[in-house]
Amino acid sequence: MSLSLDGIVSVTYTLNPKAAMRPGYNIGLIIGESTVIPTSERLRLYTDLAGMLSDGFTTSSSEYLAARLYFSQSPAPGTIYVGVAGDTEDPVAVMTDCLQKDPNWYAFVWCDANAATITALAAWAESAEPAVSYFYTTQDQPVLQQLKDNNYFASHGMYSTTTSNAVASVMGYAMGANTQLANSAYTLAYITLPGVLPESAAESLVQTILGLNGNIYVARGNTYYVYQQGTQANGAYFDEKINLDQLANNVQMSVMDQLKSRPKVPQTEDGVSSIIAAITPEFERARRIGFVAPGVWLGPQILSLNTGDALPNGYTILTDSIAGQSQFDRDARKAPGIYCPIKLAGAIEHVIISIPVNR
Repeated sequence: MSLSLDGIVSVTYTLNPKAAMRPGYNIGLIIGESTVIPTSERLRLYTDLAGMLSDGFTTSSSEYLAARLYFSQSPAPGTIYVGVAGDTEDPVAVMTDCLQKDPNWYAFVWCDANAATITALAAWAESAEPAVSYFYTTQDQPVLQQLKDNNYFASHGMYSTTTSNAVASVMGYAMGANTQLANSAYTLAYITLPGVLPESAAESLVQTILGLNGNIYVARGNTYYVYQQGTQANGAYFDEKINLDQLANNVQMSVMDQLKSRPKVPQTEDGVSSIIAAITPEFERARRIGFVAPGVWLGPQILSLNTGDALPNGYTILTDSIAGQSQFDRDARKAPGIYCPIKLAGAIEHVIISIPVNR
């Protein structure tokens, strides 16, 4: 008979909890007024158009037509949320409810939105939590002007007179292309929009729309259908918006995982180092996909990082010292300041080529 070793050597193990799943930032939401989905449910997830038809949407439903544009993109997104807005419901209240019911979508289109709805949703999107991106279609240049004047980062406007809710195709590309795989970073410039008719527009109109930080789909060079230029209302690019939102979210969750999985993160340099170790993989991910890249820091001085210093990895992580903390911050159990300067990889979207000729 063999006796247990526990009386001599006792061994137990503890398995750390799994890290929280990161949102994919690759699912869109289409809101319409069809009564297929009750307002009490608010939104429903679909993986294809057949599922929408099975639930009662028709091939002429605004939501169905927008979803068809969304799923027609290449690479194709895998899923879409479809939501409902009652006839008299406030758009902001509807979107707030959508986030509360299920926050796993990132971008949204409100079908057939008028100017008042667009401006209300753009204002809401700017401070929504978690972060969202609002895609809208308009023929109204003053709407583009108003959102530009308000310097909105979360709104992406497409000028179109040819196709209802044409921007749903843009949203489909944005969600389908966000795979987070190596070298997968993308821009919206010059993409093709299946199912969307290009504008028959003079160059002057195109430049007017671009000057309003709007976007437009046109034919160029008798060969190409291109989407120009992929910007938000404030003039920044959509790829910057989605990648910064995703990076900020992943860093936040990594720190929370660290705080939750350990009995205590000590208020020491070692404790701060453990936080840095937790967030570093998120910046490595941003480098791997091609969102950040090596370059020269041209921003203001931050601790030991000076203007003109190289960032060999495209990012660095700097911290204030524990020793320099105020007693108030120590008593409040705060970490010292952590700074994460990044250098965006950017993108080439315009090229000038000179061809000198000698006879």
